[in-house]
Amino acid sequence: MIYLDNAASTRLDDEVLAEMKPYLTEYYGNAQSQHSAGRACANALVAARDKIAKYIGCTPEEVYFVSGGTEAGNTALKGVCAIHKKGHLVLSAIEHASLAESAADMKKLGFDVTLVPPENDGAVSAESIANALREDTIFCSVMAANNETGVIQPVEEIGKICRDRGIFFYTDCVQSAGYARLPYEHADALGFSAHKFYGPKGTGVLVIKKGSKVFRLISGGMQEHGFRGGTVNTAAIVGMAAAYEKSCLSRENVNAQINGLRHKFVTRVLTEIEGTSLNGALDKTLPSIANISFDGCDGANLLVLLDLNGVCVSTGAACSAGAVAPSDTLTAMGCRLSQAKGAIRFSFGKHNTEEEIDLAVDLLKSAVQKIRKN
Repeated sequence: MIYLDNAASTRLDDEVLAEMKPYLTEYYGNAQSQHSAGRACANALVAARDKIAKYIGCTPEEVYFVSGGTEAGNTALKGVCAIHKKGHLVLSAIEHASLAESAADMKKLGFDVTLVPPENDGAVSAESIANALREDTIFCSVMAANNETGVIQPVEEIGKICRDRGIFFYTDCVQSAGYARLPYEHADALGFSAHKFYGPKGTGVLVIKKGSKVFRLISGGMQEHGFRGGTVNTAAIVGMAAAYEKSCLSRENVNAQINGLRHKFVTRVLTEIEGTSLNGALDKTLPSIANISFDGCDGANLLVLLDLNGVCVSTGAACSAGAVAPSDTLTAMGCRLSQAKGAIRFSFGKHNTEEEIDLAVDLLKSAVQKIRKN
């Protein structure tokens, strides 16, 4: 298998798994329990929280453990709405479904929502966000980097605009967390998922800056400072902290490695396969993602044919798998319908090799040729 869908999920790092194992087999107590087995897990959570806070640059008290980026985004948006009870929300039109659908939910409850489209290069301009803000705007969300194109967004500038106007700014860092320093200074809250940087699935972080007000989404216990009820998954959180530390310490080298693989892949595809176009300039994207459209091909059919030949890719966000409609992100960028429907997201990781890249391109060429002949 050649796995080129690392933006959907990554392989668990061997060293991370080793860190997790004791908390699955030896220290399996409930961290809320008052006995020694519980205290061992509680101490592990304290250490994990401290470690994550260190590499984000925030305080441990601002770190909340959640199930992942989807819960983080839901909690931030709905939690702010619960505080204000009415008002206006501004989101980029390329937000992950966890934010877009949360906003749609709040619209049904009487909140106004404005979606700001990106420019043709896939980036949402700070000026367009500023123009969308109103006197009654209570929440703004722009992701740090798009999950389909990898295009990096100007969240520092947007965060400053929101701060100057007293508007809560959230940024979804799910795709960027393993590849770039998080924009903690520029946001009131941010979230990410461990499984995007070689950690375990089902766990993530919501950072809420001190002084920012968010109403809790999950009641039922005193876990996470009383903010999020539910028994904490100690093993997964220990693994997330280990994975995040490793990704931060190895970021420069891993980014260079992955970017090299992507450059080779994209160069070969664009030069050796006619009728291809790149969605989003590579110099404005994360090093791990390339979104390419293939004229005369349906992306879903191309995905299936590649899968039959052992190559795993995506037609867009993993959460949208199975959708027959073209990508909202690509259509918002102004792509033609045929271009959006013929797009494939290739995402690279540290476990990929040059040999895999060459074989993947060869198999891709054959698949495109076969589809275009039919």
